[in-house]
Amino acid sequence: MSQFGHASAVYWTGQHNATNLWNPRYTWRCGCPISSRHNNALSFKGSDSLGHRVSNAYAIRTRPMKNVQPLQVVCMDYPRPELESTVNYLEAAYLSSSFRTSPRPDKPLKVVIAGAGLAGLSTAKYLADAGHKPILLEARDVLGGKVAAWKDDDGDWYETGLHIFFGAYPNVQNLFGELGINDRLQWKEHSMIFAVPNKPGEFSRFDFLDILPAPLNGIWAILKNNEMLTWPEKVKFAIGLLPAMVGGQAYVEAQDGLTVKDWMRKQGVPDRVTTEVFIAMSKALNFINPDELSMQCILIALNRFLQEKHGSKMAFLDGNPPERLCRPIVDHIQSLGGEVQLNSRIQKIELNKDGTVKNFLLNNGNVIEGDVFVFATPVDILKLLLPEDWKEVPYFRKLEKLVGVPVINVHIWFDRKLRNTYDHLLFSRSHLLSVYADMSVTCKEYYDPHRSMLELVFAPAEEWISKSDQEIIDATTKELAKLFPDEISADQSKAEILKYHVVKTPRSVYKTVPDCEPCRPLQRSPVEGFYLAGDYTKQKYLASMEGAVLSGKFCAQAIVQDYELLASRSQKKLAEASLV
Repeated sequence: MSQFGHASAVYWTGQHNATNLWNPRYTWRCGCPISSRHNNALSFKGSDSLGHRVSNAYAIRTRPMKNVQPLQVVCMDYPRPELESTVNYLEAAYLSSSFRTSPRPDKPLKVVIAGAGLAGLSTAKYLADAGHKPILLEARDVLGGKVAAWKDDDGDWYETGLHIFFGAYPNVQNLFGELGINDRLQWKEHSMIFAVPNKPGEFSRFDFLDILPAPLNGIWAILKNNEMLTWPEKVKFAIGLLPAMVGGQAYVEAQDGLTVKDWMRKQGVPDRVTTEVFIAMSKALNFINPDELSMQCILIALNRFLQEKHGSKMAFLDGNPPERLCRPIVDHIQSLGGEVQLNSRIQKIELNKDGTVKNFLLNNGNVIEGDVFVFATPVDILKLLLPEDWKEVPYFRKLEKLVGVPVINVHIWFDRKLRNTYDHLLFSRSHLLSVYADMSVTCKEYYDPHRSMLELVFAPAEEWISKSDQEIIDATTKELAKLFPDEISADQSKAEILKYHVVKTPRSVYKTVPDCEPCRPLQRSPVEGFYLAGDYTKQKYLASMEGAVLSGKFCAQAIVQDYELLASRSQKKLAEASLV
């Protein structure tokens, strides 16, 4: 399904920066024509590629809407936080500027990049900024990789995952600014909101005060929340965290060998802290539970959230990622002479006699040659295509421990507007669900004043990835009945499901279990002219959108630094070819 040439389902007629007197938010007034629905069942082809399976839609019933007039609605979001003065943002901005200010190459390198997710797009973008010619190959017909999305026959979008943009994502935030699309992020209030399992329909909040600097705003948020943790538990948790605060990055990295659960017990933190807070946080960060997740992952997140005033502040993209984020990156790459090719699946990495890359052979029979080659796919795809001659090289052999974690993303359209939702990301604290959001409220393009569309992350998903879509929806509905007891029931006697989409990713971000950190490779491989990008590669952030973008910058930086070597190698190949 092509992601281009579609008109947005929501048209915004104007923008006003009026300040609401009771809430310091920006306000947008927008005309929202509601598209008509048809009575026929929905059906369209799924997509099987690169380990991602997108299910067919299933419509229980849809009803036509007659004589619907455009509505004037108010979509309220908070102002963009002041991120530009933070150390991490400035470091990211400096790295970005280094590509634009680097000496122009005498002969631009032709860099062939496999994978048009954020890592591949970032690599191509910054290489183009440095004056080189990236050729980006994507196996599927859609941009974005793990942020891909598709449009169904009703014109509704469904996504690979529920994507949140944090203030603590300096390279992502710089990327938005460089592309001139900062206004596409919808910032929400500075809070973390958890469902309360023993009080259906209620939420427990961690509210960060803007008047306080970090880490005081985070400490205040924790101390003010009395529903989830008792004061003795808060004190023990704070004492347990002291070594991380004092030891800094060196201490954080040293905790890679412990799971979250083991670390908490070692530090004397009560198990109830893990149950109340860190089960939800673990599933949100890596889609697995605290008894599997490396504590290093949690400490990296806490370090960012507590040390940066706006680090834990969240934003939603204002529409589908392929068009609203990926397309501007592609336009930028192409404006500088780069190329992006969809439907270009790599069948084989063909080698020269010396073990370096000769070309990429595509499934369609095309041969793509270049001066430099980059693999920016998930690590599982790289391992499938790894040439036999490379498999015993230590750099590649250690990749075996890095395995993608299964993830399921669920979208459910209801026949009414749910009341027990919020204009924010919500931590479900369910044993099956991770986080969820009513996208008909949080996202401008998906806005609907009459019906809710819940997007939910089903995790851990390992035991569910092979189950049918109906089984997954039935299990999800049972969990939602606990979160919305007055509005949703498992038998649909209350809110009725109009349709749903289930998106399965059998291998998503790498599973951050203990002792994985030493296995993460640098972007520069030992094979001359071959590089890696991806959030599993070495960089200081998590397996995340930020990690993917930063890995792409590091990959581009390594290629720029190696220019003289790579250029001379290219000249040598041309000379040898002319003698044949």
